[in-house]
Amino acid sequence: MSASLSRVHLRVRGYHLDGYGHVNNARYLEFMEEGRWDFFDQHPEMIKELHQAGRAFVVVNLNIDYLAAARQGDDLEVMTGIIDVGERSGLCHHRIVRKNGGRKDGTVIARADLTFVLLDMRANKAAAIEGEVREALAALTLGKEAFSV
Repeated sequence: MSASLSRVHLRVRGYHLDGYGHVNNARYLEFMEEGRWDFFDQHPEMIKELHQAGRAFVVVNLNIDYLAAARQGDDLEVMTGIIDVGERSGLCHHRIVRKNGGRKDGTVIARADLTFVLLDMRANKAAAIEGEVREALAALTLGKEAFSV
């Protein structure tokens, strides 16, 4: 497992469900956000680097593929990592996998690509990804193959 890949485990609870008895699509956004928070918890130097540069990590696009239903009692693993860093934006990948042994252990429930920019806090606009911040992000970048289950 790569040190740049965050893994969060959670259990599906009743309040995550919609009227059809499976996880509501909007809840996956929250699960993925939990993954991003964990990623930055594991890399506090990245947050420090961003703050020192007067930058903030901002989501500008999120594309989710819903592949299977998760239901109450399912144990899920949310994997999060940065897979690409460009000059003005980067790409973060999420994969949510069912881990309980009861139903199709290892089933990919959802996957998503999230595009982010670095916001210049003073100018209130997207900034180039350069210098030490770029080096720090590039050091954490991994390929999608790191997400295989």
